[in-house]
Parts: sequence; structure tokens; C-alpha cells
Amino acid sequence: MHQKLNNLQLKDFLDTKVEQYNTIQFIETDPIQIPHTFSLKEDIEIAGFLTATIAWGNRKSIINNAKKLMQLLDNSPYDFILNHQESDLEKLHPFVHRTFNGNDCVQFIKSLQHIYINHGGLEAVFTKYAEKNSLQKSISKLKSIFFEINHLQRTEKHLSDPLKNSAAKRINMFLRWMVRHDFAGVDFGIWKNLSPAQLSCPLDVHSGNVARQLGLLNRKQNDAKALLELDKSLRILDKKDPVKYDFALFGLGVFEGF
Repeated sequence: MHQKLNNLQLKDFLDTKVEQYNTIQFIETDPIQIPHTFSLKEDIEIAGFLTATIAWGNRKSIINNAKKLMQLLDNSPYDFILNHQESDLEKLHPFVHRTFNGNDCVQFIKSLQHIYINHGGLEAVFTKYAEKNSLQKSISKLKSIFFEINHLQRTEKHLSDPLKNSAAKRINMFLRWMVRHDFAGVDFGIWKNLSPAQLSCPLDVHSGNVARQLGLLNRKQNDAKALLELDKSLRILDKKDPVKYDFALFGLGVFEGF
């Protein structure tokens, strides 16, 4: 009984934190603001995917570079991806964010074109390979489809593979944006063929440390095994919408130094 009470107390505490951080104000300081500047579904998902791809390091520089990238794509990423000529790609070469450079950028544009023209788009790929309680296999399949065209070897490192023990933090964050139905207006919930119950929490230094302190996670490394452990803990608290707790873990870690 004692343990049960602890779970209930923990759930109450985290639910309160979700309410505190899962608000429209969250967008102002978060990379999710980039896809929020678009209204067309494909623009939102492509802007979200590219922004999530470069979402590591300082949040201000992530946001600034993602804005730059959208300008390079004429602020209509879907149209650019479908209809660009080889000459249109020239202007992408100077782009750089950390280790993601202009060559990687060009490769991502070509691979995304391949996915939209030959595989029905990002949502279709994730949906096709989804499992009942997990999208980790879908993430792995996306990577293999993404790089089944002629590509630069170096660009492969910018997409994670959960089946090779990666926690795939950035792509799990992107999936939260696309799939989770959010009454607060932060996450988009535009991918109706997938359910929030299939999502995994974006696991990084902050969320991992907070999760360990709260007893939701024991494993020391932030890898795919840790993600599975955290998933199980969060599904006990809310099996329909486990990744809403990303807001609580993130807020506690980043804003409260918990």
C-alpha cells in the first residue's frame, strides 16, 4: 500500500508540473515555435522534423538556426522539398549548426523529397511500421528509408537508430509534437493515425536526471534501454498520454534546476 501511495503522490506532483509547463507560454522559449509559424500540415511536419534534427546545444542558437533554415527554404519547406531544382540547393551549402553542415542539409532535403514522393510522406512511414506501444521500430525504419538513396555517409549520424541502442531524443520529441493531442496548444496532434499512447519520452540529460531523482529511472546511461524503462514508469502514471510528463521532467530540470 505504501508504494501505491507513493505512486499516487508522484502522479499528483507531476500532473501539477505538467499543468504548470504545458502552456502556450512554453512555445516562446522552445524550438517548437518554428513549426508553429506554419499552417499547412506538410509544412508543419517538415519544419518540425528539420528543427528537431538540429535541436541540440543552446536553445537560442537552435531557434535562430532553424529560422535561418526556414528562410533558405523560402519559408515554404514542403514546396521547396517537392519542387526544388539542383541549382536551388546551392544556397544551403553555407548552413551550419554544430556538426550539421550544408552538405548534411542538402542530403536531408533530397531524402525528404524521396520520402514524400516515393513513400507517401513522413506520417505514412511512421504509421506503416508502428507497433502497438512503441514507435521505436518506425524510427529505425525511417532511417533506413531516408538513406536508401545515394547519400553521404557522414550524414547518417544525424538520424538516430533506437535498434542500435540510441534513445533517439530529438526524433521522439518530434513525434511528440506531431502525435500528441494537446489542449494547451503546444503539441500539434496532426498525425491522426498514431496515438499518444505509442510515444516515448524525449530522454536527455535534464529529463534523465530528474527521472532518476524521482525513482522513475534507474539505468545510468541515456540510451534505448533507459528509454524503455522510463516508458514503463510513465505508462503506469498515464498509459494514454505518457509523454505529457516530458513537460514536467523538462520544466523541473531546466527551469527549476531540480
